[in-house]
Amino acid sequence: MFNGDTPSEVTLEQTTAQNASTPADQNLTIHFLDVGQGDSILIECNNSTMLIDAGESDQGEIVSDYMQDQGISTLDYIVATHPHADHIGGMSDIINGFQIDHFIDSGYPHTTQTYEDMLTIIDQKDIPFEIAQVGQTIDFDPAVDIEVLNPGTTYSDDLNENSVVLKVNYGDTSFLLMGDAGLETEENIMKAGYDIESDIIKVGHHGSQSGSGETFISTVSPEVGIIEVGAENDYGHPDPEILERLQTASKVYRTDLDGTVTITTDGSTYTVTTQKSDTPFVSPNPTLTETSEVIPTESSTSEPAKAQVTAPDSKTPDITTSSESNSLYISDLYVGAPHQTANQEYVKITNKGTTSVNLKGWKIEDKDAKHTYSFPSSYTLKSKNTVTLYSGKGTNTANTLYWGRSENAHVWNNDGDIAYLYDNAGELVFMLER
Repeated sequence: MFNGDTPSEVTLEQTTAQNASTPADQNLTIHFLDVGQGDSILIECNNSTMLIDAGESDQGEIVSDYMQDQGISTLDYIVATHPHADHIGGMSDIINGFQIDHFIDSGYPHTTQTYEDMLTIIDQKDIPFEIAQVGQTIDFDPAVDIEVLNPGTTYSDDLNENSVVLKVNYGDTSFLLMGDAGLETEENIMKAGYDIESDIIKVGHHGSQSGSGETFISTVSPEVGIIEVGAENDYGHPDPEILERLQTASKVYRTDLDGTVTITTDGSTYTVTTQKSDTPFVSPNPTLTETSEVIPTESSTSEPAKAQVTAPDSKTPDITTSSESNSLYISDLYVGAPHQTANQEYVKITNKGTTSVNLKGWKIEDKDAKHTYSFPSSYTLKSKNTVTLYSGKGTNTANTLYWGRSENAHVWNNDGDIAYLYDNAGELVFMLER
């Protein structure tokens, strides 16, 4: 494989023919695996498979078991975005447990034992080893375009900034997979003139302050953001400011809260399902008119009926016929933990629209409508702003509201709950399960 050459002397084969085919009957499915404080992404389409990263060393078996559950025994490609242990630590289990046809690396040498052990196993198994080259495409499947946007022609001193960044296109649906790339890479990609507008973004570096710059996120304009992050991690990921920026632009999923997140697309629309929720998010159908269609379903409980919603130019599954209501959604719900006070649990509502919305007559309810909050008649949520509604008592401000309950009078069930947002006509606008 290496034949005595250094990794930098091996290059990813250039694919010159551009993929002009449209998706067939098969779907593209991308799994964002819950591997704690690390990354691992599985891509499947037409019997073609690609694994991007494998989490820490203690996550390799988990990733292996997940792929075996999907009926996978061979990986057409493995991509190691960069040689940090939370991305390549589990690679040994994968390489030893599956047939690997191609291994793609960032090419930036690293002296850790984890990285050297990985290279040794690749060499021993004679797996074709290739270096990602900016501007090239990966010959994954005829219906799928995968372009390398990073690393560039010169390496950064910061390993994260050398992450392999991939733009995946399947029909009209696009994904931007950022690895741990940060602000430096974001600026370089924008300067290079790449088309980075994407429906779904795998947020760089676990949602830390080192990435997801305001201009970059605005340019990507994602409908969905995925943050792969460990619960109660020591790094404070995701950063609150970055999380708010992402929630203002998109519907955000987090592996620490949602478990493994799976997105399936036919090239026109896509569906997001999560390990910890049975309520899928169905993307807007671009062929429909601006009037949203609500398809009620039967319910044997007192829960509001779930609905499938399709509406163009919407980044969230809004259930409404009002253009103002279309701009509002529940961007986060924290149900708290045992021994926490009412003011440590909250629900966030974001106005992603271009106009302010007065919330007189609007309501928030929990599962089974056990608790109801009515917004103050004078309250207006400004454009591109988020308001946090705490369950306890406090003084209301432009971006903070209080339910008014006593310290131990919690609203949300620590074991899981659902938040419902209703407009002033009593129509269900959005629901979020945690």
